[in-house]
Amino acid sequence: MRYSIGELAHRTGLTVKAVRFYSDRGLVPPSGRNTAGQRRYDDAALARLDVIRVLRDLGVDLATIRRVIDGETTVAEVAAEHAAAVEAQIGVLRRRREVLNAVADRGSCPEETSLSHQRALLSEVERQCLIGDFLADALGARPELAGIARTLTPDLPEDPSPEQAEAWLELAALMRDTEFRANLRRFADRHEAGLRRDLAAEVRDAVTPAVAAGIVPRSPAAKAIVDGLGREPGELREWLDVANDPRRERYMQLLGVINGWAAPESLAPAFDWLAEAMAA
Repeated sequence: MRYSIGELAHRTGLTVKAVRFYSDRGLVPPSGRNTAGQRRYDDAALARLDVIRVLRDLGVDLATIRRVIDGETTVAEVAAEHAAAVEAQIGVLRRRREVLNAVADRGSCPEETSLSHQRALLSEVERQCLIGDFLADALGARPELAGIARTLTPDLPEDPSPEQAEAWLELAALMRDTEFRANLRRFADRHEAGLRRDLAAEVRDAVTPAVAAGIVPRSPAAKAIVDGLGREPGELREWLDVANDPRRERYMQLLGVINGWAAPESLAPAFDWLAEAMAA
């Protein structure tokens, strides 16, 4: 049976303009022309248009449709590829929904809401770029710090809780804080210079019992604890200036919320005590 463009449009539910477009692109070639030179199409063209209409409704691009029409791939294979892509998009939309809900719940001032919206609307690629840029700036290109980089990397779930979305908003702001980045870079530089990585644990083990026992920082007993760390005062003071940044502890708290980790132990009381003891 032979069909005109109008008849194809009527049978497929497409517009005449759409049928002509697909025909002009070679996806639905005419099988001949009538005596007036008008294009005519057969049942194969009708079947092609049905496939094209379904695939276009699913968001499949013309290049992929051409591959299906030409037999280079199958509808099943295309459907599987697009199902995976849709699933990824659903994950992005879920994250965006929760982050936007967190922004709405804040009831912030217009300036803060505007900035929060900018962070909330980050795409997955943009989010990874922000994280990568932050880690590169804070740690530098140092393979020996790869383990530390992993412990500082947030992994926002596809379907985050309101708490995780709220934590991401605040964490993104910290990542953009150039002063905080510089602080972490100094910490990384001290690591590279050979400062033992377990100094924070040493301070925790030595000072936390003193804080709990109520030992006054400006006392002989406190001096003995500081001396027991076995560090030069200048070295210890420089390390403490970097380590006792409240933003660093807050970053780890937010990271724990986002990644589902246990809440980290706060070392602020021990660091504050040590700073006062050293000032004496």
